[in-house]
Order: sequence, then structure tokens, then C-alpha cells
Amino acid sequence: MRVMPIRYSSDVEAVTRFYRVLGLREGPVSRPGGWVELPADGGVLAVHRGSAGDVGRCELAFETDEPLEDVATRLREAGFEPGPPTDEGFGYSLRVRDPDGVWVQINQHDRELYT
Repeated sequence: MRVMPIRYSSDVEAVTRFYRVLGLREGPVSRPGGWVELPADGGVLAVHRGSAGDVGRCELAFETDEPLEDVATRLREAGFEPGPPTDEGFGYSLRVRDPDGVWVQINQHDRELYT
């Protein structure tokens, strides 16, 4: 599983430019330009266009290669109740609250859906 924090911004292009100056590379970009992945040597930062209330917020996300149903089963067996898998523009995701009540997103990407 790969850790992928998501940074929400009102200006994806400007934030992408900022993090590229810091040394991150531009990776996959959504076709409409609403999000971009910025790989680095130690992980990936995802930048997503957000509403006014989300700008500046960061969310913890993970990317998995295993079926989300398997992840959900493991979570339930450990006493955590995930939401249902949701069809997203990049593949599927599910959300679950950690013990502090903070939402965590787990993504299963379909790399053929975007560039």
C-alpha cells in the first residue's frame, strides 16, 4: 500500500508549480485538470481542486493494488466499519474513520482512466 496525502486547492496549477519548485515531479493529471499526482523519491502528493471550505485542507489517502472488498473485510473484522466502495473518476475508493474519528480514504486506481 502506498501513502498518498491529498492537498486541496482552489488553484491546482499554482500549487503544482509550487511543489515542482520544491523538487516533486509532475505525474498523472486528470483530463479535466481537477487533480494531479506529484511523485517524489519518498511518496506521492496528490493535489485536488477543492471548494472554498476545503482549500488548504489535507486528507490522508492510501493507494492499494488489492481489491477494495478485501480491504473492507479486514477492516470490518478488526472492528472498523468502512463505507461502501465508490466509483470515482480514477477507479474506486472507500472511506473509513480511524480511532480518532478522522476519515481515511483508500483508493484502487485504474490507470487507464486518466493520463
